[in-house]
Formats: sequence, C-alpha cells, structure tokens
Amino acid sequence: MPTWNAGLMVLYPVMKHVVARAARLVYRPVVDGLENIPTDGPVILAANHLSFIDSVVIPMVVPRRVSFLAKAEYFTGTGVKGSLSRWFFSSLGHVPVHRGKGRDARAALDTAAEILARGDAFAIYPEGTRSLDGMLHRGRTGVARMALESGAPVIPVGIIGTDKVQPVGSRFPKIVPVTVRFGAPLDFSRYDGMQESLPVLRSVTDEIIYRILDLSGQEYVDAYQKTPEKVTAAA
Repeated sequence: MPTWNAGLMVLYPVMKHVVARAARLVYRPVVDGLENIPTDGPVILAANHLSFIDSVVIPMVVPRRVSFLAKAEYFTGTGVKGSLSRWFFSSLGHVPVHRGKGRDARAALDTAAEILARGDAFAIYPEGTRSLDGMLHRGRTGVARMALESGAPVIPVGIIGTDKVQPVGSRFPKIVPVTVRFGAPLDFSRYDGMQESLPVLRSVTDEIIYRILDLSGQEYVDAYQKTPEKVTAAA
C-alpha cells in the first residue's frame, strides 16, 4: 500500500472530524456553492492558491475526503522535523510531486488518476505554486490533462482571505475572514480523446482559470507564477 494511502487511513478521520471541526469553530469560514460538489464519484477541485493553509481549508469545508498534490520537499526532510512533515502530509492524503521534472510530475498525475479512478475527490492548484503577489496567474495544463484522461468533472474553487491568516514573516496565524466559493461543475467530455492536443489542453486550462477568476475576484496575470526558489535566485 502506498505510504500516502496508509497514512491517510490512519489519521485522516481525526484530522477531518476533530481538528477541522475545531478550526471551523474558530475561523467560521464563509462557504458558497458547496452543493456543486457531487456527493460521490470522481471529481477534481481546481483552486487558486494564496497560502499554505489552502490545503487545510479545502478539506476542512468539503464533506468528502480530498487529496492534493504537494511539493516533494514536504516528504524528503530529515530528522524529527522531516519525519513529522512526511507523516503529516501523508496522513492528509497528499501526493508528492517534484517541480520541473517531467517524469516525476507524470508519476504524480498517474497517482492522482488512481485516486480519481477509485471515485474519490482530488484537489489541484492549476497555477502550480502559491501566488506571491495575490494575483491569479496563468494555469499549467496538468489540470486539463487530468480532467480529459479521467473524465471527471472539474469544480472551480475561489479562495479569499487565506493570505491574511499567516502573512509571510508572521509567526502565528491570525483570525481573519476566509471565504471559499465552489463553482458549477465544468464538463469537458466534448474533448474526449484529445488529451494529447496542446491547443485543447491550453483551452481547457484557460477555461478553468477564468472560472476560478470569477469566484476569487483576483486580478489576472497572463504569465506563470515563479516558484519561490526562482524568485529567490532572481533577487
């Protein structure tokens, strides 16, 4: 059994029903459109990404079990801190992905496909990384390939306010308003069998991004968001 799945079975119910419930009582997030998420069957939640805690907020408000892609660094640390990080993210059902490595990224998407094939929910950030400027950036086509290969509907998600919960440089989280909006399902069955077409992948990705934009109210930038590592190197 994959390590991420074993950890999920052990801790997920505790995180979902105890920790998430306590967090909802404290933050009282405003949630719109939850009825758009099917109660069963495969579904892809495609969200904007403002903060580390987005991956906690979404499972906190969605009744179904949700798995995510997460950067591989969360799973490869050493010592006590590394072990705790690996255990925590594995327990939440997160799937490691290496940024910028095609073979590893393909493997991560294959794992996501397995999750969807089981009829479960999978969440992904089409921008590929957290927005450093608060704006919504051009989406990467992995979400489109995932949708076309699985046939699962895509639920666009707009998250508002999580970047204010724990701003960069802040040691402790703040209690600020957080809103999560779920849009109507997007059906891309009209593109069946066209998952190898780059123009189709770009068109599907852009449609998803524009729906996220409607929900989040962000300003759009038609350029990929740089990863934090690249920003540091360019500084």
